[in-house]
Amino acid sequence: MKLTSLHDLYIAELKDLYDAENRIVKALPKMAEAANSPELRTAFEQHLEQTRGHVDRLEQIFQKMDEAPKGQKCKGMEGLIDEGEEMIDEGDDAPPAVSDAALIASAQRVEHYEIAAYGTVRNFARRLGFDDHARLLQQTLDEEGETDKKLTDLAESYINEQARSAK
Repeated sequence: MKLTSLHDLYIAELKDLYDAENRIVKALPKMAEAANSPELRTAFEQHLEQTRGHVDRLEQIFQKMDEAPKGQKCKGMEGLIDEGEEMIDEGDDAPPAVSDAALIASAQRVEHYEIAAYGTVRNFARRLGFDDHARLLQQTLDEEGETDKKLTDLAESYINEQARSAK
């Protein structure tokens, strides 16, 4: 897709996010399965449901613009998920808390990527006068921030301390 306007860039970024969210939908069950902490497993399972909602919101936006959501590959998310899968593989022999700390680190990289991307497209939507899109994107941005905070709270409440003490 040739970028000749902010509108073109907006659509390209939305397509990138759509691919990213669909990759996350596929990755989260593996992360939940790899989690040792029941609270971390639950957090991943809850975020999977939220992520399916993020995909639905993006589809709503594409439908309003009469655009197809597919056609863009999110190489950034592909790389982050590949790194996360490596963490899962490397964590097989690690103490449970160390493995969980690694999962949280990987998940937070993903969340921070999404927070940056959603903030950007929300700003584009506002600038382009798509206030209804901006509201949907802000809702997702808020949920991504809540997930990041939940992961931080889990790490700080006990997982990182258990990982520090692991041998």
